[in-house]
Amino acid sequence: MRVARLYTIDDIRIEEEAIPEPAAGEILVRTRACGICTGDLMGWYMKRKAPLVFGHEPVGEVAKVGRGVTKLSEGARVFAHHHAPCGDCARCRRGAAVHCETWRKGAIRPGGMAEYFVVSAASVAADTLELPPTLDYTAASLVEPVACVVKSLRRGGVAAGQTLVVIGVGIMGQLHVALAAQAGARVIALDRVPFRLQRAQELGADAVVDVSKDDPIAAVRDLTAGEMGEVVFVGPGSIEAMETGIRLAGADARVVLFTCSQPDDVLAARPFDLYFREVSLVPSYSCGPRDTREALALLDAGKIPVAKLVTHKFELEKVGEAMRAAADVGAALKTLVVFE
Repeated sequence: MRVARLYTIDDIRIEEEAIPEPAAGEILVRTRACGICTGDLMGWYMKRKAPLVFGHEPVGEVAKVGRGVTKLSEGARVFAHHHAPCGDCARCRRGAAVHCETWRKGAIRPGGMAEYFVVSAASVAADTLELPPTLDYTAASLVEPVACVVKSLRRGGVAAGQTLVVIGVGIMGQLHVALAAQAGARVIALDRVPFRLQRAQELGADAVVDVSKDDPIAAVRDLTAGEMGEVVFVGPGSIEAMETGIRLAGADARVVLFTCSQPDDVLAARPFDLYFREVSLVPSYSCGPRDTREALALLDAGKIPVAKLVTHKFELEKVGEAMRAAADVGAALKTLVVFE
C-alpha cells in the first residue's frame, strides 16, 4: 500500500509498505479521506515525531476484523479516533478521557495518510463509530476536529447570551464561531486575514476585528461597552495570542487555551490581576468519546456547514501540494486528502 511519510513538513514522501494485519480486537480500515490538522503544519511539533506516517483524522470502511471483534463487520463505514481511553479508570469516570493511562498507547498504525490503517483494540472498543448512511466521507472527516471544539466549548462553559471572543479563525476558530453562534452566544471574531473574517461572518459572527488594522483590546472594549469577553478562545499557540486573550477577558471570564505552546515557552501572567478579576485559564486538549459522539450527531443533523469549511481536496500522490495549500491562510480552511 502507499503511505505518506513525513520527514519534515516540507519533505513528505509517498512510500510503499505492507498492508498491516489487525490483531485480536483490532480492525483494518481502508482509508477514504483524512484531514490535514493544524498541528500537522506546526514544524516544531512534527519534528519531534518524524519520520512518521502522519494524519489522525481518517475515515473509511472496514476491510478486515481481528479475532473477537463483533461490534463491526467488513464493509462498515467508520470514524476511528486515533487515541482512546479505557473507560474504566478514575480519570475516565470523571470525564477526563485524555488523561487516561491507556490514551496514548493505542494510536492508529501506521497513520491516517495511508491507503489502509489498523485501529487499536482500545479505540475499537471505546471510540470507533459507525457512520450514518446519509453522511458522506467528506463530512465524516470532520468528526475529530468538531469533537475538539465541542469539548472546548464545554470547558469554556459557553451558554446562550454570553459574549465570546475567538482569537484566530482558521478551521478550528471557524468551528468555534459556528457552534457558539448556534448555541445563542454573541461572537466576536479576531484575525488578520480578510478571507477568514468574511467566512466567520457567514458562519454567525456578530462582529469581526481585523487585528492588522485595529487594536483588538480597544475594538472589543468598544463592541462590549467595556465588559470585554465572558469567554475568550485563544486559537494560536503563541504566547502573544495567550497574553492578548487574558487582556480581552472581562470580570469572571474564562480564557480557553486551545493550542499548546512550544515546550519551553513561558506565559507571564499577573496573579494579582487574575485574582481580582477572577479570570480562569482553561486549557482544552483533544477530545474523548463523549465529544466524538456529539460531533457525529451534529454532522449528521447538518449543523456543521461542511461546504463552507472544506476548501481543498487532493489525492494522496499530491499530499505535498495539499500541505502547501493547507498552509495558505489566505485561501484555505480545511484541506482533505481523499482516496479512491
